[in-house]
Amino acid sequence: MNQVALRASSSAGFLFAITCCCNFAIGQSSSSIGPNPTPPTTDEVLRKVDRLVQQNEQLEIQNHELMDQIVSMRQALARQSDATASDAVEANAAARALQSAIAAETQPQIINASFLKPRSRSEASTGSLKSMPRPVASDGMPLASGGGAQGEDGPTNWGTYKTNQGFKVAETKQGDLNISLYSYGRYLNQKALEPTYTSYFGVTTNLQQRQDFQLNKVQIKFLGWMMDQRFRYFLYAWTSNASQGEGAQVVLAGNLNYAFNKHFAIGAGIFSLPGVRSVEGNFPFWLGVDSRLIADEYMRPSYSSGVKASGMITKGLIYQSMIANNLSTLGVAAAQLPNYFQTTANALVWMPTTGEFGTGFGDFEGHEHVATRLAGHFSYSKENKQSQPGTDSPDNTQLRLSDGSIIFTPNLFGPGIAVSDAVYKLFATDGGIKYHGYALEGEFYLHRLSNFQGTGTSVLRPNPDRGYQLQASAMVLPQTLQGYLGGSEIIGNYGRPWDFRAGVNYFPYKNRVVRWNTEFLYLYRSPVGYPSVPFAFGGTGPIFSTTLELAF
Repeated sequence: MNQVALRASSSAGFLFAITCCCNFAIGQSSSSIGPNPTPPTTDEVLRKVDRLVQQNEQLEIQNHELMDQIVSMRQALARQSDATASDAVEANAAARALQSAIAAETQPQIINASFLKPRSRSEASTGSLKSMPRPVASDGMPLASGGGAQGEDGPTNWGTYKTNQGFKVAETKQGDLNISLYSYGRYLNQKALEPTYTSYFGVTTNLQQRQDFQLNKVQIKFLGWMMDQRFRYFLYAWTSNASQGEGAQVVLAGNLNYAFNKHFAIGAGIFSLPGVRSVEGNFPFWLGVDSRLIADEYMRPSYSSGVKASGMITKGLIYQSMIANNLSTLGVAAAQLPNYFQTTANALVWMPTTGEFGTGFGDFEGHEHVATRLAGHFSYSKENKQSQPGTDSPDNTQLRLSDGSIIFTPNLFGPGIAVSDAVYKLFATDGGIKYHGYALEGEFYLHRLSNFQGTGTSVLRPNPDRGYQLQASAMVLPQTLQGYLGGSEIIGNYGRPWDFRAGVNYFPYKNRVVRWNTEFLYLYRSPVGYPSVPFAFGGTGPIFSTTLELAF
């Protein structure tokens, strides 16, 4: 590594010497002119211009070679997984210092000489400015351009970018800092939904048939490591703008993690409970924008505070396990929580053919070899009425019946019956296959509510539900245009709701940073729904939405 840095430094010194010699030669010719110089002819001026242009072209070639060396150095650093943390940081800093030195020495000469590019009188009268090639980071993305003024030294370029981790704004021996943003704007039309919904128990609800535009969500993420590269932080500010005025509309949260090795990492803070595939940590890389199928939404656990362990057992076999306060911490104060830990969620994921399954749903990556996945999840929680985020509304509550009724509603099961505590159990298994942009992915659920406690609950029996979802997608144009279909169903004692959706994703920059999604959704007696998702609680009928998403 020292030899590479020395070679790059020698190249930079050689380039600096050439530049100085050129300036010295020009200065000598200027000083040799007497007090009454003879004006040069047009041909002489053009010949001098040509010589300067040739010098500029040589400098550009050398600059390209040096930039290639820098990129190679960054890529070599990324591959040296066995190098110590301090060596990697120092080498990376040396590479960036070398890049800055090269830019400082070469940019003024290239810019000034490029201004003399014209070879004819007509071209000389208009001028031409040749742009500099932008340096790139180790992942192939252009380096961020600084916002400072452009002076004699040209624009300032600094920082790197990595997908879904944002811009690196600081890197020191004590730690680093990345800032990432997520947001989307959505047009939603629910006007064709039936205006009312009647539950299994005969309760009629009027539906709000929405048509609006919302900047639905804004998330600002701060992530990196501190003091030790194995000690990492992930902190964020999160808003649900469609839920203005409701609990947990604005959240400041995060988690701290320490990775002992690739087999075991442990963290504390707020995490998604890994009870189904969509809460394993693959958000926002779903087929729809921030929207699940209704069976997934009905069955899943949510986000909670707790302790989480994860790691790789062997190649292609990974696990997650979490102990938490309850099924959902959003909108729940610490004073509402019971003084015991009886919530857990676990996931075991096997990817047998390739040892990986890409990022999220769909085959955006375009696997050249068949990628497969098989996973199992188990969740358990003892919940009480007080610890629920919204006891009297369907928003963000996991303990529902298949008609959407909240089990803690007084007199729901009959006069004088009021449930205060219950046990939630969920087993979910999912599988999928991806190949050449095509993906087929499904999940099956077994859900059970039992151990009811409260006034008159001795007459209540356990309530089992089951359900499934299936999604198919295809990259019509690689990394540009994707079509998808999906559907789900819940089979329960209090109803059998289902949904179907078809959509298109357009990725204008051939990555997942910017996406335009358009989706048609049909609901039948949805047991879930709240303002930040396109489906409505109790909804039956078609829904249309179109969404512009930013995730970097």
